[in-house]
Amino acid sequence: MKKLGIIGGLGPMATIYFMELVIKMTSAKADKDHIPMIVYNYPDTPDRTEYILDNTKPNPLKAILDMGTELINGGADYVAMPCITAHYFGKDIIEKIGNGFINMIEETAKYLKLKDIDKVGLMATDGTIKSRVFENTLNEYGIDVVLPSEQKQKTVMDIIYNQVKAGKEVNIDDLYSVKSELKRNGAKLFILGCTELSVVKGKYPLDGEFLDVLEILAKRSVELCGGTVNEKYDYLITPS
Repeated sequence: MKKLGIIGGLGPMATIYFMELVIKMTSAKADKDHIPMIVYNYPDTPDRTEYILDNTKPNPLKAILDMGTELINGGADYVAMPCITAHYFGKDIIEKIGNGFINMIEETAKYLKLKDIDKVGLMATDGTIKSRVFENTLNEYGIDVVLPSEQKQKTVMDIIYNQVKAGKEVNIDDLYSVKSELKRNGAKLFILGCTELSVVKGKYPLDGEFLDVLEILAKRSVELCGGTVNEKYDYLITPS
C-alpha cells in the first residue's frame, strides 16, 4: 500500500478524528489491511484564520510547508491536511510537495457534482469565508454557495473556537439554527466546512443532509493509498 502523510495539529482534535475516520472507513480483517500513516502533529502552527483576516499576524505557511516536506522525505506518497482553512495555501503546498497533496475542497466539489447537488450552505471559519477558497472551487463545478448572515457566522465561530477548540460541550441547537437559516435561503445540502465541525458530527448524531468534508478526505485517502473502503461509507450525506 501507499503511505499517507498527515499535516496535523491544525487543530489536534481534528487530527485525531481524521485518523480515526481513515481507520473506520477501511474494510479490514487484520491490521495489515489498514493503510500506513505518518503524522506530523504541530499545534504551534500560527492560526490560519487570524492570518487570513490580518496579514500582519504570524504566517502559518512555513510551518505547513515544513511538515509537508518532512512527510514526503519520510516516505509519504500522499499528503492530507485535516484543516480546511489552511487550504487557502493549497497552491503553495502543491508547488512545494507536488501533486501528492489531496485537496479536500476539490474532492468535495467532485463528490457534490457526482450527486447532482447544485446549491449548498457553508459552515466554516471567518478565514475560509473571506478567502472564498470554497466558493471559488465549488463555483467552478457549477455549485452555488449560500453563506450565513453576519449574526449566524458569529454562531459558527463560537461553536468552532469557544466550544470545540476549547474542549467544551457543543450546543447542537446553535448548529441547527445556522442550518435553518441556510435552508431558508435555498441551500439543499449543508457543508461542515471546518474540521472542528467534523468533530461535532463524530460526537453527535446529526441529521438533515449534512456533508462532512473531513469524511470526503478520509475516504479519498483510503482509496488513493490502496485500501478498501467499507461499504457503509459509500454514501456520506446524512439523511434528512
